[in-house]
Amino acid sequence: MAGQRVGSIALAVGLLIVGGCAPAAPVAPAPPAITPDAPTTPAGADAAPAGLDDPAKKEIAMELVSSAENSSLDWRAQYAYIEDIGDGRGYTAGIIGFCSGTGDMLEVVQAYTSSEPENPLGRFLPALEKVNGSASHAGLGTPFVRAWRTAAKDPAFQAAQDEERDRVYFDPAVAQAKADGLSALGQFVYYDAMVMHGPGDDPSSFGGIRTAALAKASAPSAGGDETTYLKAFLAARVRVMKTEEAHADTSRIDDAQRVFLAAGNLELSPPLDWKVYGDRYHIG
Repeated sequence: MAGQRVGSIALAVGLLIVGGCAPAAPVAPAPPAITPDAPTTPAGADAAPAGLDDPAKKEIAMELVSSAENSSLDWRAQYAYIEDIGDGRGYTAGIIGFCSGTGDMLEVVQAYTSSEPENPLGRFLPALEKVNGSASHAGLGTPFVRAWRTAAKDPAFQAAQDEERDRVYFDPAVAQAKADGLSALGQFVYYDAMVMHGPGDDPSSFGGIRTAALAKASAPSAGGDETTYLKAFLAARVRVMKTEEAHADTSRIDDAQRVFLAAGNLELSPPLDWKVYGDRYHIG
């Protein structure tokens, strides 16, 4: 899951919102593929709305998350980001805040080293294995930080970050949202929760939040109203966020996701205007 840097410069120095850094979890099964003899959309009929895995929608999702995690819509500039934000998860780094203390950073570097054996980060793999599960910097420190920033210029390392993000967070979130009958906004709501809280079934993870929401409202796939269900999901997530001081600022929910939902923008269609931590953002 992702560690976050907060909107304004003053907040970025002080209050740091903790995101994901959850241990890697098995990938949620994708919805069944359409068989060759499945019915197709009749000629001239309206096409189904694009899901979050549509390239244009996915770009919007990356920018929305980056506005909360990095105070910028330029999510691609975050490959080089790395710091210890004091959340007990060691270093937080990269496009969604992979953490040295929770396994996903280790997996990113392992994948990178598999594709590019001669790279600046490979020599730190033994240290990353030792610090996994802790906040320790043992064997890492300044040399590791410099190596991460150097590696971030390598397209192969950027690809390793993209693949870990999709495998652990984006693809499972979208698959579950589609199975629950959610449109693009609901798919984003799931993805953003997965990034911050991580996969898993405990009460403070994505699965626990979903379970709490389902106790209050039925998902559309079970005949429920999508807006009602998403309100229940966001309420359940806010309750979890407020149990941790680092998550206590819920403006990424209140001033963004709830704004889109109140506007009835279930397809997450531009133009989009929102705020996070007091900073305003726009996608035209």
